[in-house]
Amino acid sequence: NATLHGAVARANQLRVEALGLIKGFSSLRNPRVPHVHLNPLFRGIPELDATQGGTVIGASRDYVDPNDRRTLDQIIQRLKKLKVDGLICIGGDGTLNGLQPIAEQIPAVLAPKTIDNDLGLNYVSEAQEWIRKEDGEGKNVYRRSRTRSDFDLDYMVNYVTPGYATAVFDVAMGINRIRTTAESHRRIAIVEVMGRDSGYIALGASYGQPDFILIPEARLNVDLLVEQVRELYELQKNVVIVCGEGIRDESGVQLGAHTESTDPSGNVLLSGASEALRRALIDRIGDDYFVGQRRGESASAAIFTRKVGHSQRGGRPILFDRFHAAQLGGKTVDMLLEARTMRWRRSTGIAPMASMWTALMRTCFAISGATSTLEAFILPSTTLRGCALLEWASSISFRSSPVRSATMTSRTSRGRFSTRVTSSDPTIHRTLTLPAEFGISTEPVD
Repeated sequence: NATLHGAVARANQLRVEALGLIKGFSSLRNPRVPHVHLNPLFRGIPELDATQGGTVIGASRDYVDPNDRRTLDQIIQRLKKLKVDGLICIGGDGTLNGLQPIAEQIPAVLAPKTIDNDLGLNYVSEAQEWIRKEDGEGKNVYRRSRTRSDFDLDYMVNYVTPGYATAVFDVAMGINRIRTTAESHRRIAIVEVMGRDSGYIALGASYGQPDFILIPEARLNVDLLVEQVRELYELQKNVVIVCGEGIRDESGVQLGAHTESTDPSGNVLLSGASEALRRALIDRIGDDYFVGQRRGESASAAIFTRKVGHSQRGGRPILFDRFHAAQLGGKTVDMLLEARTMRWRRSTGIAPMASMWTALMRTCFAISGATSTLEAFILPSTTLRGCALLEWASSISFRSSPVRSATMTSRTSRGRFSTRVTSSDPTIHRTLTLPAEFGISTEPVD
């Protein structure tokens, strides 16, 4: 709701009509496309309350298959019939998967909203550093190549996703309450939090001061954990463990036994990592230990589990999430308008801007009083389909200069163009000039 509120508020300022698609992707499969006007006469509807959790227009977990071209063509035709010029999708990685095939047809932007906090980049080109290869079993394996960019907070994409802070707040409060029971009855408590492949919520649970935190990214040595739990239990008579739902053992197998079925987004359904961990502790510690110490009638009675469950993803968002979500909602409207001004190419989902590339190819630098020709291959970032932010990385060769090579990185965002030239020769740093007809202001970069 906060993201919707921010998008509608920005649309009102820019005199743009906003429609809300009922139940998300599910509405696109309906020939009638159920929808509601969110800003009639450029005024937000009173039902849209940014302080309320959830979404007033509903949500679904329908998955848009990128290989189903017939359905995709029907969806695009329905959007065109409604005179929709751009699409804003609010959600996490499942929403992103459904967005990608649509973004190849019309301008589309993802407004991040996930408690898992697993969307974002440290810099724009980070996604291009991953290489996919097939292993001997025919499965895809991802390997990260050498980093080609310096880390800079100014270029970070999605420092934190809306919803994460609220989830961490709820989890931390829950762990404090679980600690009360563990201390009073001398129990070992295992608290399971959401995060199938992301351990950010479990790490954020540190504010609740648990004794152990287990995350999916770090494989678990069960024997070592049991040894440390027993040692700590003898010292303070209680232990609180927080684990993510997707934690894995040393062989990489998810600890929670899973069924063969999947949810509508294609994710494998997990039955519970906390229960699997509890069984491991019961088997390895045994009943005799707790009976002999007079701390319980059995191991199963002394070790209990609790799932925070859906309470961590509902309710009133905290102020930080509401503000950040509203800001992102407004930004998505700006990005869609920028994408509309740049003629959209249906085949690639990228604005052509061929004339701008030509201008960059002809751009000259003043180096030590001499004019040199710029030769470059300018490649738009294919990982940013649906976004108005494009990045070019060029390798430059100067024929008539003692400086033989340099590297230029250029970005456009909201009508502004910036460039950075890197070279061992300080004389190469000059102002980049572009033809005036493009209406882009330029400034030198140190």
